[in-house]
Amino acid sequence: MHSGEEVKFNMKKIQKQIFSAIASGALILNLATPVAAGTTLQISGNGAYSDSDVDIEMEQETTVVQSNSAQVVNNIDADAKTGENDANYNTGGDVTIWTGDAYSDVTVSNLLNKNVATVECCDLGDFDVLIEGNGAYSENDVEIKAEDDDNKIEVFQENEAGVENNVDADAKTGGNDAEYNTGGAVVVKTGSADAIVDVSTTANANIAIVGGEGGDSEMSLRIIGNGAYSDSDIEVELEREITLVQENRAEVLNNIDADAKTGYNDANWNTGGDMAILTGDAYTDVTVDNLLNFNAADVNCFCLFSDIFAKIDGNGYETENEIKVELEDELEVFQGEEGAGNQAAVENNVDGDSKTGKNDLEWNTGDTEGDPFVHTGSADSFIDVFNAANMNVYGDFSWPEWEFDWDMGWLSMWL
Repeated sequence: MHSGEEVKFNMKKIQKQIFSAIASGALILNLATPVAAGTTLQISGNGAYSDSDVDIEMEQETTVVQSNSAQVVNNIDADAKTGENDANYNTGGDVTIWTGDAYSDVTVSNLLNKNVATVECCDLGDFDVLIEGNGAYSENDVEIKAEDDDNKIEVFQENEAGVENNVDADAKTGGNDAEYNTGGAVVVKTGSADAIVDVSTTANANIAIVGGEGGDSEMSLRIIGNGAYSDSDIEVELEREITLVQENRAEVLNNIDADAKTGYNDANWNTGGDMAILTGDAYTDVTVDNLLNFNAADVNCFCLFSDIFAKIDGNGYETENEIKVELEDELEVFQGEEGAGNQAAVENNVDGDSKTGKNDLEWNTGDTEGDPFVHTGSADSFIDVFNAANMNVYGDFSWPEWEFDWDMGWLSMWL
């Protein structure tokens, strides 16, 4: 039996705490080796009229594409029935119908679409470029290039989920007949009818971490002590592009019909003895929990160089010396702009019915000191619908300690 207080006490409580420790991801890319770690370029001690060139072209391209598509249809029909017994036309003795409980419990859990990418953006390392002590009329050139098409990190994460849950849960007890009996007491007693439905859909999570510790790269550029009429050039062109796109689309349709019925008993046209109908409780509890579309991104590749030192000093008569540095760092993160972001469409159609009663105790002839007796249980219906959709988090974050009321502990199930 369920009383109102017991029902409230035992109801499922949705407690949401973001991220219970994620140790690693579904896809982890570690590209930690710098393109040029501790690079030293030196043109020195060459004679008059010498022609020296150092040309470095650096290329690094990382592309991560993660895409999931899930279509789920659950059609569930759960019936629990007890009763529909007949005890009619009996003569002499007591007539008793006693049925047990009818209990229907349906749990649907959909866990769909998760992408995790960890990409270490390569530190260019330290550069030391020196043109020193070359003879008269020498020509010395150092060129370092890494254009945006050559130094690029792209992460694309996309999920698409379509979920349809059709649940019909029935728990029925009753429908008993005890009629046209003569002599003795007539008793009809039915158990409780419980219909419990729990539907949980969790879909579409993207987690991307680009970069980590670092940011201490240094560049030293020097043209010193070269002979008369020498021509020395240092040219540095470095470009880096990081693009992160996170996109989710979810459509969820929940059609839930939960019925708990007890009663519908007939004890009519009986003669002699007491007549009693006692029915159990009718209890429905429907919980719908939808968590959809979550994006988390942390991009921390720091600047290309934290310290640049350039020096032109002590060169001879009529020298031509040039140091040119061009640095370009581009970051694009799309979590909600046009063409990206989250789209969620949720429709919950819930019908929770608890019914007790509809008992007939009529046209009976019994003890003149006794009264016909009908006692029905309580009818309780609880519906709890929770929708959480479309959440974007960008920036530095710590996995276990987020304070949002959204339980993402399910992510660890895929690790």
